[in-house]
Amino acid sequence: MEYEEASKSLDDDGRVKRTGTLLTASSHIITAVIGSGVLSLAWAIAQLGWVAGPAVLMAFSFITYFTSTLLADSYRSIHGTRNYTYMDVVRSHLGGVKVQLCGLAQYGNLVGVTVGYTITASISMVAVRKSNCYHKHGHDAKCSTSTYPFMIIFAAIQIILSQIPNFHELSWLSIVAAVMSFAYSSIGLALSVAKVAGGGDVRTTATGTTVGVDVTGSEKVWRTFQAIGDIAFAYAYSTVLIEIQDTLKSKPAENKVMKKASFIGVTATTIFYMLCGCVGYAAFGNKAPGNFLTGFGFYEPFWLIDFANVCIAIHLIGAYQVFAQPIFGFVEKCSRERWPDSKFIHAEHMPFMGGPHGLNMFRLVWRTAYVVVTAVVAMIFPFFNDFLGLIGAASFYPLTVYFPIEMHIAQAKLPKYSFSWLWLKILSWTCLVVSLIAAAGSIQGLASDVKTYKPFKTQ
Repeated sequence: MEYEEASKSLDDDGRVKRTGTLLTASSHIITAVIGSGVLSLAWAIAQLGWVAGPAVLMAFSFITYFTSTLLADSYRSIHGTRNYTYMDVVRSHLGGVKVQLCGLAQYGNLVGVTVGYTITASISMVAVRKSNCYHKHGHDAKCSTSTYPFMIIFAAIQIILSQIPNFHELSWLSIVAAVMSFAYSSIGLALSVAKVAGGGDVRTTATGTTVGVDVTGSEKVWRTFQAIGDIAFAYAYSTVLIEIQDTLKSKPAENKVMKKASFIGVTATTIFYMLCGCVGYAAFGNKAPGNFLTGFGFYEPFWLIDFANVCIAIHLIGAYQVFAQPIFGFVEKCSRERWPDSKFIHAEHMPFMGGPHGLNMFRLVWRTAYVVVTAVVAMIFPFFNDFLGLIGAASFYPLTVYFPIEMHIAQAKLPKYSFSWLWLKILSWTCLVVSLIAAAGSIQGLASDVKTYKPFKTQ
């Protein structure tokens, strides 16, 4: 009887029964995908214009959804056993040095994202302080505010949330974060619609910014590269897809649920991206700002801008955890295997509400140290956000395109030079070119930022 009860509470791999559903998986995806990058899409559309902008958005939504379905099918090996991480999936289907390359791309990207989110969240908090300052003291007041206190506040919140043991316990936070992302995107969209309805001298073109009027010839090229990169990486969530899939119940089949969740997540994202990008471009024209929420100024309606920025900060609090949990899990798994007899690493003290997890000293120390280090890096290099484009360029191609396609070819045993093999390879090579172009744009933008960099500057 006890054995039967124990087996009912465990999955086929002996782990605690997974409880994830279509709703929780969709929330994780939306939280991961609809980042603060949505705010830069009006700028990206402005660089590409009415024709290429929406076309590039649609192209990357299709590519992301298609490759995510291939990756979802790779969750279980040919023997039916589960793979818990992206590296496990690559090890199971491809093996060799590709496993190390996958780990380098995945965890490098995740670390970069968590540092970038620390910076972005602090900028949103500063925007609230500035907005209230201008409202109280007038538009001519000097409302300079440092981001550093807000980075410390953000890090303190993350230290607490990082004690959530694993991805399986994260569903409630992802749902809150997904709601927040829709909230601030909707506010930006509503303000853009109001600006368009109010009229004004705004110039938009089929090809975007005009050489000789808005930008120089070289600026047009670099900005186009950056815009393509922004859109491509705005969709990428492959870094956490397998970890999300590993939270799902085993019935119905995980890959079927994950494909539906990917469809819901990518469709919702594309609708919001298209609306925010295109309506934002219509509102600001070729002079669209990098963050279209700040394009409305810090003035009025100040309370609405405040609310939108608070929503961004709350969303990034949740998104940080979605991207940090795979890093935490990887280090803790390696540590448990390396030191199997260490009480410091294995012992759980004071289990919460009778559950399997409690206070683990290694988890407390290591995760706190990680959050502190990401906050310190964010303080020292506040332009680190610009590294994200470069990190994204380095990880987009291998994680979103190359590995899913190669694993599908291996799984399906596609004959070399067959029609399916050829068109998958062409898709892979095309995305490689896009990644190289985006990387070039990111490097150029980063070089420009470093020239004007002043450490510990108050914004």
